[in-house]
Amino acid sequence: MSLLTEVGSPAASRPHFPELFTQGHALLGFVLLVYPALASDFFVTQIGAYSLIVGLIALSLMVLAGYGGMVSMAQITIAGAAAYVVAILGDNNSGVHGLGWSWWIVVPVAAGSASVLSAIFGWIAVRTEGIYTIMITLAIATACFYFTQQNYALFNGFPGYSGLRAPTVLGVYWRDPQPFYYLCLTVAAIGYVAVLYAARSTFGLTLQAIRDNPRRMRAIGFDVTAHKVFAWWLAGLLAGVAGVLLAWFNGRVSPGTIAVAPAINILVVAVIGGLRHPIGPFVGALVVVVIQTFAIDIVGAERFNTLIGLFFLVIVFISPDGILGLWARYGPHPERDGKTSG
Repeated sequence: MSLLTEVGSPAASRPHFPELFTQGHALLGFVLLVYPALASDFFVTQIGAYSLIVGLIALSLMVLAGYGGMVSMAQITIAGAAAYVVAILGDNNSGVHGLGWSWWIVVPVAAGSASVLSAIFGWIAVRTEGIYTIMITLAIATACFYFTQQNYALFNGFPGYSGLRAPTVLGVYWRDPQPFYYLCLTVAAIGYVAVLYAARSTFGLTLQAIRDNPRRMRAIGFDVTAHKVFAWWLAGLLAGVAGVLLAWFNGRVSPGTIAVAPAINILVVAVIGGLRHPIGPFVGALVVVVIQTFAIDIVGAERFNTLIGLFFLVIVFISPDGILGLWARYGPHPERDGKTSG
């Protein structure tokens, strides 16, 4: 059944949660839950929590690229915008702004602001296709980087903001290793489930049909531009929440947070993991974070990006669908293996 046919089916608008999960999800969930009990605080925070944050930002790119066919280079910019809102409206040690609003107000305002900014970026970008979408979003990301670097009145220029602290709720400081990890895991799981659910919804199927044949979808009455812009809004919400966590993780935000190199890293993460399933960005994030963390001991501080680049080229060369593509090709599949043995 084609996507165009599924869009109009009654079942398309009623995806059932039990259908979205497998035994693999249960096993993965168990491993992630017990991970802090088996790992040191360094691995819990610097590998586990950080991979979940980066994966969530890459997931926002996967929504756009995988389901909408729109490759964005501005997802770290959107996450950074949320981080700046946290710094400006919350508390910081930079002596600029820091309005001291409560976290339960700052967080939704930051995520909402990021989603609106993403929709604006999308409204501009959806008028282009292919390489031109990449170029225009890269231009937007670059312009935002230089704007924040040169604007001291609002963004405090090059130094940015430091001293950003996660809140303490019910006596628990959320930036402590285990609470912060479980916070990131909860947010990432919600984002993952939401994307799985949305992909099976009427909107998700419509977006995928627009990706495959926008001219036909426009001809049968769908507002292609509105669907794409709404996808940008949803992706911005994911990136915005990740930006809040990123601000708490780093304890600071500066123009370096939204520079061109981090923007490229998000694309590398998404492509390495795979853009055809929401789990791909998290797989790619784990691989890249591990390489970034330990490559300095292997190749030195000057060459670790080269190692990531080589790994990226190898993955793209042997599997355009990333690590998930390799798993689909060579991993264990009971049904396929049973047919082969029979």
